[in-house]
Amino acid sequence: TQQTLVLNGLRDRVKLQTDGQLKTGRDVVIAALLGAEEYGFATAPLIAMGCIMMRKCHLNTCPVGIATQDEELRKKFSGQPEHVMNYFFLMAEEIREIMAKLGYRSMDEMIGQTQHLEVNKRGLNYKSRGLDLTPLLTPASELNPSAGIKNRTTQYHGLDKAKDNELIEKAMGALENKTPVVIEGELTNLNRTVGTMLSYEVSKRHGAAGLPDDTILLKTKGHGGQSLGFTLAKGITLTVEGDSNDYTGKGLSGGKIAVFPSQAVIDDGFHAEDHVVVGNVALYGATAGKAFFRGKGGERFCVRNSGALAVVEGVGDHAAEYMTGGHLVVLGETGRNFGAGMSGGIAYIFDPEDKFPARCNMGLVGLEDVETVQEKEELYSYIKEHVDMTGSVVGQSMLENWDETVQKFVKVMPHDFKRVLMEREAAKAEAA
Repeated sequence: TQQTLVLNGLRDRVKLQTDGQLKTGRDVVIAALLGAEEYGFATAPLIAMGCIMMRKCHLNTCPVGIATQDEELRKKFSGQPEHVMNYFFLMAEEIREIMAKLGYRSMDEMIGQTQHLEVNKRGLNYKSRGLDLTPLLTPASELNPSAGIKNRTTQYHGLDKAKDNELIEKAMGALENKTPVVIEGELTNLNRTVGTMLSYEVSKRHGAAGLPDDTILLKTKGHGGQSLGFTLAKGITLTVEGDSNDYTGKGLSGGKIAVFPSQAVIDDGFHAEDHVVVGNVALYGATAGKAFFRGKGGERFCVRNSGALAVVEGVGDHAAEYMTGGHLVVLGETGRNFGAGMSGGIAYIFDPEDKFPARCNMGLVGLEDVETVQEKEELYSYIKEHVDMTGSVVGQSMLENWDETVQKFVKVMPHDFKRVLMEREAAKAEAA
């Protein structure tokens, strides 16, 4: 990596990070001499916290209480922050000793100086003896003397030209005094992460609580760029009359997003429910908030959703993967492998032709009917809000024939999540 970037004159633009079995100061120094500027540690600090490498992390049976949610096993955890701190202090001391031997005062001076490395011939065996590591140990500076061998250039990300600067200026009254404001504008796919810098301003002033719902209403037209509404904060509602690219609503943090075609397009015969209006990986890692899409979503919809509500009129493959919370309502067909690794949250799928069971990954979930009055009312309210936000014809037709429609929904319920909910209900009943 170091040599290739130097050969192409790109090394000074980036920072290189390395990881993988870094345990001692010597390991770090070798990585630095090969060109790394940042170093990732995992196993060694874990050992310092008390891990005994039982390799049971995925089974919830960690005997030292690190990788488990079992309350009894977690009592066995004896690690302290000071243990990890001490490990890194001792490593830093070892690094300083080696640096002194090499004649360097700082890590920065040492980066990329591969002339200090040579093959330990005593460690060679009959297999490795035939390897010639000379090309690997050739200093990158010799390959392209005019290029830098470490990060020296600060990249220009164009944040001063971001759409959010305009939005922040127009929303200043809402940010400072919580005065409701409506902002209209056009979007193109060059406008990436619209709403993110504005959300930062909301969080900076009002914390995690954000603003009252719909305090800042962003009414836009056009084509949303990548990561539209990334980490959108509570109190911001972002509507797009058009479509949006990949990662729409990524990390949604309490705000509302709605994407729907323009009425002019609908009047020309466009059937939104048959077309994709948001790209892949929408609502990845969303923690709170609501999203409504009049049309289909792409692949990996709602992956790692942990608390948001999403209503969409169809999704691609691998939807709801690793979902841990929140609600997902799909008013159309899904792709294959729905709900793989889904351990929490609830999904409702409209499945009049009974196609969904064959497309669902049944490893962690079960399929149920929507039976209780409370659940039916909640599902109705989700679709009603979807219709109000997007003008969905599909949603409206379902509401008009609700008693018949609700019977065609399939409820996707993770087994463990259901068990936890039942235990909570039992505990409430016992307390009462």
